[in-house]
Amino acid sequence: MSASYRGGEPVAEIVRSGFAESLHRGSVAVTDPSGNLLASIGDTGSPVFPRSSNKPMQALAMLRAGWAPGTEADLAIASASHRGEPFHLAQVASVLGGAGLGEDRLQCPADLPSDPDARNAVIAAGGEPRRVYMNCSGKHAGMLAACAANDWDLATYRDPEHPFQRLVIATVEELTGDTVQAVGVDGCGAPVLAVTLAGLARAFARLVEAPAGSNERKVADAMRTNPKLIDGTRGPDHRMMTALPGLLAKGGAEGVHVVAAPGIGAVAVKIDDGAGRASTPVALRALTTIAGMVIPADAKPEVDALTWPEVHGGDQAVGRLRPLL
Repeated sequence: MSASYRGGEPVAEIVRSGFAESLHRGSVAVTDPSGNLLASIGDTGSPVFPRSSNKPMQALAMLRAGWAPGTEADLAIASASHRGEPFHLAQVASVLGGAGLGEDRLQCPADLPSDPDARNAVIAAGGEPRRVYMNCSGKHAGMLAACAANDWDLATYRDPEHPFQRLVIATVEELTGDTVQAVGVDGCGAPVLAVTLAGLARAFARLVEAPAGSNERKVADAMRTNPKLIDGTRGPDHRMMTALPGLLAKGGAEGVHVVAAPGIGAVAVKIDDGAGRASTPVALRALTTIAGMVIPADAKPEVDALTWPEVHGGDQAVGRLRPLL
């Protein structure tokens, strides 16, 4: 494994009025259902920070620590990058309440909801930023619940040396097959672990191929059953998992996206410039052109809209983002 990410190859372009005005470079790892690397574009063997794409593995560590979610939706919100919509907030409260904890225990930053309607409603009501509005509050609530289940210290749950965070590292290393090369501080204040794109794809393949009833499968099933909890009404993960039942999808900041389908394999993408607008289209395109997933006819309009998003000029579409795979 190399010491640092070296960058990728051209993977998407923005075409406006027939003219290619922007180019995104990135890297793409594609595995088969067993986690074996099928294809590699760019640098898939050097570590990157997956950011929120690590959340399913963090949620798995919560289960391994002995947390017993009250509902499948509780497990889903612990895996989510939610948008602060009312149903998201209710689910975070459910996780905290199940552990006998309050919002004051959260150590993610205070924020406003990222969903426009939810944000506008808070502002119109004179509300202020709160920790529960932050998109990672479900993960933090799950971490706290796992710590409470073990009588571990709640005040230091974000510390990389905390027993829970050591369990997260062990879980990530097991699923990815990588050794964690760096531990940073994510935007929410929790540790973020650097692994390879090949390892990240391998981990997601293992989640969707895990036997029914296993903790790995519980995480995958919770996310797929509750896709709106994962990234909100407008989110690409919600849209993908709704259009393609069985698909597992989780995006992360700085241009990371991972998708996996049972019997097909997994794709992990990193866009070099951190642009999220390119990561979803490239991941979906790789899933079809390289991994070989066939899109059902009834899902094609939504999948096409996500794979070839429109570029607008004035009040009309004048081009598209075009994956180069």
